[in-house]
Amino acid sequence: MKVLMLGWEFPPFISGGLGTACYGLTKAMSQIGANVLFVLPKPVQSQESSHVKLLTPKSARKRMSGLVSDYEVEELEHVKFCTVEAAGGMSPYHSPEQYAELMRERAAKMRVVDHGESQTEGENPTQAQTSARAVPEATASDYDGDMFAQTERYARLATAIAEHEEFDVIHAHDWMTYRAGIAVSILSGKPLVIHVHSTEFDRSGEHVNQRIYDIERQGMHFAQKIITVSHLTRNIVTARYGVDAEKIAVVYNAIDFNGVQPPSTIAPIRRDEKLVLFLGRITMQKGPEYFLAAAKKVLEVMDNVRFIMAGWGDMIRRTIQLAAEMGIGHKVLFTGFLRGGDVERVFRMADLYVMPSVSEPFGIAPLEAMSNDVPVIISKQSGVSEVINHALKVDFWDVNEMANKIIAVLRHRPLQTTLREQGRLDVRRLSWCDSARQCVDIYREAIRLTTYN
Repeated sequence: MKVLMLGWEFPPFISGGLGTACYGLTKAMSQIGANVLFVLPKPVQSQESSHVKLLTPKSARKRMSGLVSDYEVEELEHVKFCTVEAAGGMSPYHSPEQYAELMRERAAKMRVVDHGESQTEGENPTQAQTSARAVPEATASDYDGDMFAQTERYARLATAIAEHEEFDVIHAHDWMTYRAGIAVSILSGKPLVIHVHSTEFDRSGEHVNQRIYDIERQGMHFAQKIITVSHLTRNIVTARYGVDAEKIAVVYNAIDFNGVQPPSTIAPIRRDEKLVLFLGRITMQKGPEYFLAAAKKVLEVMDNVRFIMAGWGDMIRRTIQLAAEMGIGHKVLFTGFLRGGDVERVFRMADLYVMPSVSEPFGIAPLEAMSNDVPVIISKQSGVSEVINHALKVDFWDVNEMANKIIAVLRHRPLQTTLREQGRLDVRRLSWCDSARQCVDIYREAIRLTTYN
């Protein structure tokens, strides 16, 4: 099976769970022998990689108006990466307004140097000149203020790549790649399978961006098959986008245990305070205000507790201000965005992990916590709640119950022990290889449907 995979995140170019899922799934695809060509925006420097080591580019060739480079990752035998010069700093989690503001801030930090090349303040001139030459003619910066234009540019470059490659099926991850998937499918006649990791209703509640919704709906109705990461997401796709349920297959995310050191081998950290962890994007979807409301109630009962909020997002300033207004600012530590070893380190420090998401299509972070021997409390409004049994579950809005469960875990050692021991067994039942095999079966069905039609 030869798969052309379209994605916007892959380590080290990663800002959320989508990149982690793409890594786990792609690695498993390689292990079961499927051949994958993964097309994604150009990654950051390899020394910033949080999961994999990128090898030196084997070749580079111009196609259309951008530079396309081939990469291989040494641990992924059957996977090749094509990276295109698409939007720097672009993320599936940005709204169009947030993206435009990000680009305005970036432009303010840029200044023109000799020969019209750009240099970021503090950047080595040689590096800046190399970067400027990497995008000939119509550059990525020509589109920087408009994230929709960037997705169209990505679609054109992906189509140019597809003209020179052989593949059986197209696998597109989340809305920013759907237009590319449709274009490649029309060009090649190959079936399109889209993978819904999140919808605009998860990210924005009822205040959806109509253009993003329209792109999502177009991709869902064009695709031969749809993969969702949970039944929760499957139900949103059928109810909100008018898609036939028979077209949708649920494939759960998993976790990669390779390289995870058993917590029992780590010396315990001596401290008096208990640590309760929130790790994720600090944005409406993740429910940071409910975490703080529960924290305040816990601190009214227990003083020896500190709350860690690890992550970044559009609500970070508001959340910091809210903690101060609640009078608990001295008990809440904001770490910013963490990657790689820092993520494992903070999990191993934690006594409890809480995910109070308002709408979570899946949620890989609880699996990472459980694999690091950390008890977990999760929102009932999450896909991961469908597959793990030994986590405490609560409605995101019920901060009283959330606080009661936090106190119970911190105070009662038998409950902690049960959640830790049984939680690790829960997580070990989830395998990326199983998920990859399910995807291959879905590919075969999509190919069958295309041939039949």
